[in-house]
Amino acid sequence: MKLTLGFSPCPNDTFIFDAMVHGRIDTEGIEFEYFLADVEELNQRAMASEVDITKISFHAYAYVASDYLILDSGSALGRGNGPLLISKHPLDVSDLPLKRIAIPGKYTTANLLFSIAWPDAVNKTEYLFSDIENGLLREEVDAGLIIHETRFTFEKRGLIKIADMGEYWENLTGKPIPLGAIVIKRSVPEEMALKVNRILRRSLEYAMKDSTASYEFVSGHAREMDRAVMDSHIKLYVNEFTLNLGKEGKDAVRSLFSIASDKRVIPSVPGRIFLLPD
Repeated sequence: MKLTLGFSPCPNDTFIFDAMVHGRIDTEGIEFEYFLADVEELNQRAMASEVDITKISFHAYAYVASDYLILDSGSALGRGNGPLLISKHPLDVSDLPLKRIAIPGKYTTANLLFSIAWPDAVNKTEYLFSDIENGLLREEVDAGLIIHETRFTFEKRGLIKIADMGEYWENLTGKPIPLGAIVIKRSVPEEMALKVNRILRRSLEYAMKDSTASYEFVSGHAREMDRAVMDSHIKLYVNEFTLNLGKEGKDAVRSLFSIASDKRVIPSVPGRIFLLPD
């Protein structure tokens, strides 16, 4: 059986998926036809229901919940690892509704969190996440939401932090911040979906046991080639919630959907959304 699989070139994703797409582990007879793409492209392809299994922003999941279930392994949640709002010049957050904001995609969780925090700041321009720093340096925008590797590089380029969206979320809820999930089509038979979840966890456990095994795949796709940055990225986004969402992780996801729905920035997300029950 062959399934299509999409994930991003970011170090945490290539670290997680290396073993399962390169035959380093038992894939229980399933072949994966994989591709790599920016998270917003992955979001859009999920919305078009083009991929069997894919990384997706939790924001985007609200729009594809009728077609996909969230796997128990592979998610990006945590504390102290949220998107950052940065700028070239100091600015007061009370002025954000008057400012030009760069976002890494309409359906990213970064944009969802920003919309919850500053619903009146609507002058937004979508950028590829790795281009936001340059947009700020060229003064095309006044502030930008950064994700992935750029949170480790912006200060070296003379940019400054204005707000931490993860800190905002943790202060609001006390819960870890849900950033991205691995989802599988509801049309995939449950027995096979459970296999995929096992394979994904097995792949992650393999990578965690021997982090050097995935180095070539990770470094070959990372936008920031510095080894220390890649290692920091993986350490920040791969944690206990990546192995297993657990009750705490699932509660955080439900809270995100509930708060965002109450503020009318996403549609409501009804019914079963997780492959495995609490």
